[in-house]
Amino acid sequence: MTVPEPSVSSPTSPLDVAAIRAQFPALHQQVHGKPLVYLDNAATTQKPQVVINTLRHYYERDNANVHRGVHVLSERATAAFEQARRTVQRFLNARSEREIIFTRNATESINLVARAWGDWQLTPGDEVLITAMEHHSNIVPWQQACARTGAVLKVAPIDDRGDVIMEDFAKLLTAKTKMLAVVHLSNALGTINPVEEMVAQARRVGATVLIDGSQAAYHMAVDVQALDPDFYVFTGHKVYGPTGIGVLYGRESMLSAMPPFLGGGDMISSVTFEKTEWNELPYKFEAGTPNIADAIALGAAIEFVWGVGFEAIGAHEARLLAYATAQLSAVPGLTIIGTARRKASVVSFVLDDLHPHDIGTIVDREGVAIRTGHHCAQPVMDRYGVPATARASLAMYNTKEEIDALVAALGRVRALLG
Repeated sequence: MTVPEPSVSSPTSPLDVAAIRAQFPALHQQVHGKPLVYLDNAATTQKPQVVINTLRHYYERDNANVHRGVHVLSERATAAFEQARRTVQRFLNARSEREIIFTRNATESINLVARAWGDWQLTPGDEVLITAMEHHSNIVPWQQACARTGAVLKVAPIDDRGDVIMEDFAKLLTAKTKMLAVVHLSNALGTINPVEEMVAQARRVGATVLIDGSQAAYHMAVDVQALDPDFYVFTGHKVYGPTGIGVLYGRESMLSAMPPFLGGGDMISSVTFEKTEWNELPYKFEAGTPNIADAIALGAAIEFVWGVGFEAIGAHEARLLAYATAQLSAVPGLTIIGTARRKASVVSFVLDDLHPHDIGTIVDREGVAIRTGHHCAQPVMDRYGVPATARASLAMYNTKEEIDALVAALGRVRALLG
């Protein structure tokens, strides 16, 4: 596939949402006899037809292993797989395709760094700094790394709005900080962290930086050369791509120095019973048969997003978020959890003393799909003194009418349970 240049759209020009929605088959169905309103995009986005077609094409025409065969199918599969890597490289503006590692998801990418970098670099008394809004995937691997190495996990607090308290962050960032691992955009609160400032502060104390971009990557353009982290991770299924494929960007000098995460086929250059020599980047970190079809389909998803354009997507989603915030704030008894100064596409809320699972069950009967629970961010729930929240999360294909449908469904919740 040829990779188009990212389109440039005026931030004020509206998207042709109807044309976009027409390309997503899953959106055109009924649930419980009602048109589906899909507002669970922070969990996973729906897939455009081009992604589905790409998966089918691979399995129907090009199904073969990569890097190992000289027959036509293997050569076609390898070419498409490596083209997808180059697409991801451009998506993140990485310097080299050698800096792009395919994994199963962002969780595996973080675990790779926590193991391969953490076990290599962390020593007793070193500190790992995270924030109080992290997803469990950016908490648990660092807890485990600290337990293995004797390092200490530190947590930068957040205020009532859901913003990191930067004064406390600066105090916690010291010469002992060896890793700053921070989310770009919170899945539970919608907060957009000031990662540029955070990275700059980390550089002043010599800390390594990992940014979890799982939510950010499908809402905004990401430039790793401008942000300057050592590692940036995201997951394919939230960028309108398939499940089971993730990305780790790593600074080439860092990846070259790190030991491999997994051992096996394709991550070696030579093996004897006495010793093994590692393959070159990026293959040193891609042991075994990779997720070929889904990597290729991730490339197709990125091309689709480029075709729409991040400026237009961002402007549309910002208008939707403002509308959703206003409409939901007017619902009696509803409290929004997370009102950060910089925020994107997530509205988490509680409604009176009703359990979010009950809310989610009733709105589902009205055809509206939202997420309920702790969103793999239990410390965030503890910070706000709630067991769980209901969460509506937006994507490029959502509309104001769908937000109205959510508000009407919440009226049904109050009628039944209030």
